[in-house]
Order: sequence, then structure tokens, then C-alpha cells
Amino acid sequence: MLLAKPRGYCAGVDRAVQTVEEALKLYGAPVYVRKQIVHNKYVVTTLEARGAIFVEENEEVPEGSTVVFSAHGVAPEVHEQARQRNLKAIDATCPLVTKVHQEAKRFAADDYDILLIGHEGHEEVVGTSGEAPQNIQLVDGPDAVDQVVVRDPSKVVWLSQTTLSVDETMETVNRLKTKLPLLQSPPSDDICYATQNRQQVVKEIAPDCDVVLVVGSKNSSNSVRLVEVALDAGSRAGHLIDYASEIRDEWLDGAATVGVTSGASVPDDLVMDVLTHLAQRGFGEVTEYKTVEERLTFSLPSELRRDMKAAARG
Repeated sequence: MLLAKPRGYCAGVDRAVQTVEEALKLYGAPVYVRKQIVHNKYVVTTLEARGAIFVEENEEVPEGSTVVFSAHGVAPEVHEQARQRNLKAIDATCPLVTKVHQEAKRFAADDYDILLIGHEGHEEVVGTSGEAPQNIQLVDGPDAVDQVVVRDPSKVVWLSQTTLSVDETMETVNRLKTKLPLLQSPPSDDICYATQNRQQVVKEIAPDCDVVLVVGSKNSSNSVRLVEVALDAGSRAGHLIDYASEIRDEWLDGAATVGVTSGASVPDDLVMDVLTHLAQRGFGEVTEYKTVEERLTFSLPSELRRDMKAAARG
């Protein structure tokens, strides 16, 4: 077995999950969470068991209650809705997503056309687009470039969803630059460090793997991308699973080497379950393949830190 590292929780996910856990301790159940706090079935189920209630929109939250906004970010109108309903809003948006929101606001203020590379309907894209809907148009992959129309080819910038495939994003950017030679790039890379790191280690192990198993949920953009990256990099097969119990024995038939990794919203317990499952089927030798050490951490949302301090003072 080749076990990829880095894998699993990134700093933004760790912060978001911890935000809900601390809010439950501090305010007591129930704490409402708008959308899935992170895109992982196990994490959502575990938090529900502790008293979190997941809703789609603010209207489902009783007036005056506590609501946590997910790691994927929300549009400004969602904050306004929360104020109107007198909700205690705690914003668990990943700081790297917030960075993209700030870029969108800044370029929109200068009246740029903003080409947002991302997947239509993804929560992060909806949130970022909401910052400047008049200026932003979505570019959903390289094939969407032909439909792009801008007002002034000299005032155009591209931004991206943070969880995309690095290679596909750059293919989209290159096509855009062919069409719009004066296209500007974001001041710093929008695709998050964790997404890039997880894709890079999979690229390195995939050529040696007969099958790569990615632990992650189907609605997790970065987890889905890892399967694609593994196949593109040379693995004979790749599968996305939430739990070890979903592994089918026929996937392992004739396999000598199995690669294992997990998306950025996956707790490592689920990966350990997969290793145990595979060991019982003859894959007992594990080599951890590590590319970089991740040390980044994010502090909890300011609203929550303030209330935690006040509670500690008594």
C-alpha cells in the first residue's frame, strides 16, 4: 500500500469543524449550520449526533438562534438575511476562500470583468459570485471559454474556486489567455495549498498503483478531483469511497499496489479503517509517501473567540 501524505483535513476544514464543536459547547444544542459545514458525510452525521442542525437557508433557523456559515463561504445577502432575522451568525468561511472574496470585491470596485473558474452551483462559487454579480461570469472548465464575452479586453482578471484540479484550471487559463491576451491573474494563487499538495502526492504515487482509493464524499469537489488526478497520472483504476465498507473485492483482484489518500474534509480515522480493511485482504505492507509538511493553522472565527473569552472570564 502507498499511503499519501499530506491527506485529509486541511486548516480551513479543521477550523470549520472545530467552530461547530466549540459553538455547541459554548451555547448548547441546538446550533444551526447553513449548508454542510464541510462536504463530508461522516463529519455531518457526527456533528448532528452532538446537536448540530443542518439547514439549507437562514429562513429555516428560528429567529434569535445561533447559525454557523460553512467553510465554503456565503454571499453578502446571506449575512444581511441573518441580521434581519436577528440570528447570531458565526462565519466559518475558510480564510483562503475569504481571500478570493476580497479579490473579487477589489477588482469589481475597479470595474473589471472577472472570470471565475469553477463548477456551476458549487457553494463556494455561489458565495464568491454574490460579492460582485454584475462583474463576475462563471467559466466552468476549458470548454466554456468560447462563450466568454467581456466589455473591455484590457480590464479582465481570472479568479478560481479553491478546490479545483490545478492542471485543468491552468488549461482553462491558457485558453482564456489565447482569447484574451491582456487577461490578468490573481495577485496570488487561488487554488488552496492543501488542494495542490494532495493532488501533487497523488500524481507521484499513481504511476506505481494498480488502483487508488480516495476517501471522500461525492459532493466534495477536491475529493472528486483526486480520483481524476490519479487516473490522469497513470493509476489503472481509481475509486471514491466514504467508508471502508464500500470497497469492492473485485477492485483489488490482480492488484499488487493500492494507493490510499483522502480529501481535505476527511478525518484520518476513516483512512485508518481503509488500511485495516486492506490489511485483512493481504495488503499489509504500508509505505507512507510524503511530499511536504503542512503546518498552517487558522484561528477560530472572531465572534466565537470573543464569546469564549467572555465565558472564561465568567
